[in-house]
Amino acid sequence: MRRSRPRRDNGAADDATERRGDYGRTVARLHDDEREVGPLNEAENRRLLRIKLFGATGSVLLLIGSLGTGAIPVLQNPVAGMRVLSLPSRMWSTALTLSIGGTIMLVVAWLLIGRFAVGRFGVEVLHGRSPDRRMTRRQADRTLMLWIAPIIVAPPLLSKDIYSYLAQSAIAFRGMDPYVISPVRGLGVDHVLTRSVPNLWRDTPAPYGPLFLWLGKGITAVTGENITAAIFLHRLLALVGIALIVWALPRLARRCGVSSVAALWLGAMNPLLILHLVGGIHNEALMLGMMLVGLELCFRAIYGSDRLRRPGSIWPSSAGWILIAGTAVISASAMVKVTSMLALGFVGIALAQRWGAYLPALRHAPVRQWWDRSRRSIAALAASAATLAGVLVTVMVGICVGTGLGFGWTSTLSTGDVVRSWMSMPTLLSVTTGRLGVALGLGDQTQAILEVGRPLGQLIAAVFIVRWMLACLGGRLHPLGALGVSMATVVVFFPFVQAWYLLWAVIPLAAWATRPWFRISTIAVSAIIAIVVMPTSSNTSGVVLAQGLLAGVIMVAVMTALFFEDLPIQRWWRARRGAHRDRESARDDAHTG
Repeated sequence: MRRSRPRRDNGAADDATERRGDYGRTVARLHDDEREVGPLNEAENRRLLRIKLFGATGSVLLLIGSLGTGAIPVLQNPVAGMRVLSLPSRMWSTALTLSIGGTIMLVVAWLLIGRFAVGRFGVEVLHGRSPDRRMTRRQADRTLMLWIAPIIVAPPLLSKDIYSYLAQSAIAFRGMDPYVISPVRGLGVDHVLTRSVPNLWRDTPAPYGPLFLWLGKGITAVTGENITAAIFLHRLLALVGIALIVWALPRLARRCGVSSVAALWLGAMNPLLILHLVGGIHNEALMLGMMLVGLELCFRAIYGSDRLRRPGSIWPSSAGWILIAGTAVISASAMVKVTSMLALGFVGIALAQRWGAYLPALRHAPVRQWWDRSRRSIAALAASAATLAGVLVTVMVGICVGTGLGFGWTSTLSTGDVVRSWMSMPTLLSVTTGRLGVALGLGDQTQAILEVGRPLGQLIAAVFIVRWMLACLGGRLHPLGALGVSMATVVVFFPFVQAWYLLWAVIPLAAWATRPWFRISTIAVSAIIAIVVMPTSSNTSGVVLAQGLLAGVIMVAVMTALFFEDLPIQRWWRARRGAHRDRESARDDAHTG
């Protein structure tokens, strides 16, 4: 899959000159090829069915609980006044128990079904081996659809960002600039959409790309001020993104020598995706889906055998048009959320490698030979950058001008800095340092420390990303793996991080990284974060939370016993069914005789 680096014409070059760059040796150990294996046997299929139904039951319980703990709109509550459906909102502790228990059941089902995707923890996962059998792609797809189905009709989960989407889209629909005018100023503080926007975001402009707000504007044109209908259409938009992820992720995994089912399980079936991208209706679903589809199209052209240009012409061939289309899709995804623009850097390196670029060894090589060793690579990198930049600029200008929303999004990218998230390392260290200063009597200098710590974190992230690009250019990291590691670096050093931001890194890496360290840590972090981020409000007391958590754990224990333990009532029921079948068989035999 990787293009061989160009060889120098003079055979007298020393080893230091010809050896490729040694960046990325440690990170490259995250990947190893996996072998495809056969389908599950009959006993494993029966266990798989139980786990699927266990997870689906968790989703249903989460749906019921969300009627009380979900991000219900302040006005136009669709279940208000209904005798049955409004019960969870009037029994908040019970709704919290159902939500926590349903979430834990979904996470446990995901962990249990992992043995049919990546293998048993102590046998295959821990030792980096492929299992003897895996569930089929069809089984994985059906399981994901079964678990998602109840969430589709649930209220927004774990976040109220959807109401900011609705308000900002309504501002754009009214012909105002959402990158300048906030919901309070554009719609009014008492407007039905503004009332549901969190206080933190009521007076801030939109930080999202013009493509996303243009889609939201279209939804507003259809739904008007009907919040329930608008939420449903935005969730359908998120589901389109999930479908794109499910389409592209297995193809990228096969391209990297990774099991497509394993990649789907870790990336698309991840409980963070189900709870936050589907349940929370975040625009990362569309961003990641478009980015992955664009990557697959670009790699299909770059790593294919067809020429990218027509012979004797500057015009693209069919493969060249696929490359342009993939680049355009990635560029469009950046107009949903700008983070995905990073993918173009690694597509550019892959394209430059096809045109002969490589990273020569930099250590122990004479400086005077630098130009001779690097000029072809520099020319290939420049040509690649110019090609992709031309497509990027064309798409960006076309979307910004075509949607009528302009380029105001470039000035609102730091809007989220008002959030002090404990998951952001620079923010966590800065806030902790500020608190220590207060405890020592030095005054509250937290904001000043944040203004230094956050840019410093971004600078450190940029340095690491350059290193991963060099490792990719040197051929040690596949561009998809290097992108995933870079996304992980961005998440670690980002000024503000939410739980679903982890998917920026997890989903691309699921198609490339296979070694135990990555899979074990990713499984653990995904499961823990999915459970720790609970549907609680700011005024939830610790006693109520503890009660809900304890009751939820007890409920999960009972449901686990019902689904997986061989209880006496289950043995009695099987014996009764067996006796009934025997009587039916005997009656049929007598009738036949």
